[in-house]
Amino acid sequence: MSLWRYAERWGAPPAADAVTMGEGDTPLVRSHRIGPALGLKNLWFKYEGANPTGSYKDRFAAAAVTHLKREGKRACLGTSSGNTGAALAAYCARAGIGCHLAIVEGAPEGKLRQMRAYGANLLRIRDFGSSPTVSAAVMQGLRGLAAELGAGFEISAFALSPRGMAGVQTISYEIADALRNEPFSIFSPAGAGGLTLAVARGVEGAGGRGRVHCVQPAGNDTIASPLREGRPAAAVTSTTAISGLQVGSILDGNEVIATCRRLGGQGYVITDESAWSWQGRLAREEGVFCEPAGAVALAGVEQAVARGELAPDEHAVCLVTGSGFKDERSLLRLTGEAGTPLVAGFDEFSAAVRASLR
Repeated sequence: MSLWRYAERWGAPPAADAVTMGEGDTPLVRSHRIGPALGLKNLWFKYEGANPTGSYKDRFAAAAVTHLKREGKRACLGTSSGNTGAALAAYCARAGIGCHLAIVEGAPEGKLRQMRAYGANLLRIRDFGSSPTVSAAVMQGLRGLAAELGAGFEISAFALSPRGMAGVQTISYEIADALRNEPFSIFSPAGAGGLTLAVARGVEGAGGRGRVHCVQPAGNDTIASPLREGRPAAAVTSTTAISGLQVGSILDGNEVIATCRRLGGQGYVITDESAWSWQGRLAREEGVFCEPAGAVALAGVEQAVARGELAPDEHAVCLVTGSGFKDERSLLRLTGEAGTPLVAGFDEFSAAVRASLR
């Protein structure tokens, strides 16, 4: 139970009560091709797709649902654009707790199928995730409904679910241990900023020898530009097509700015197209297949190198947040609609192989 290995640091409930499936202890994979191409000697990928449901949100769900089970909750209410819902659904199933989710309108169908497979009840909410007004109303409504029903209310943000998000801090403890407390920079993708804040607080708890940088798509630039420019977080209407980062509300934004600034972190704004491009390169050059949100951090590294803000020998860690198999639309974009192999004879196969090697 790797999260409970760091129990004292994040205030974990007793290990005997843990609702766990072995989440955490995810691989820290050294780059063999992309790092040298960018002029970096020590580029790493923290691959959270190795968690039980395929994303870092399992750390959140393990912590949150453990608290709910200890309190005797029979139901859990939450929101999701994909990964949070899958994680909550799985861990609630394990704990025997009903899971009911209000879903961001643009959530990928593949992620919804995963939630349904675990037995969650879910409904897409019109304009949720793109409209700050609708998003705020949904959050308020869920909080009130949870209070009325005596249910758990779990959203992957410190502003709303600090006990669950404390479990996410273990990412930083694992990175610091693996790098033997050498100085490092962590590049974190951000929607509402919960992951980035968890990692930054974890770095502070691990001794503060790392910088934490916030990377956001231009279509949801609530935190990254304000961090760079010294402003408070801004509310925007989310237009990004990157699943998981379609938030459009501040939530943990101001805390992210303050904490990252203390650690010497910066903000980077990237395009959706650059995330999709790096998603392909990660798969084809490093063998790391991630969802588009998982490639956002690497797009930020590219910018940091171009700006001269990352030393060639510094340890740079990209948070690769989830498996590529969770987002079918991005998979089709990566492989092409005509990705199904044609049926042909061996002569055609051998000719194609020879042609590719010329």
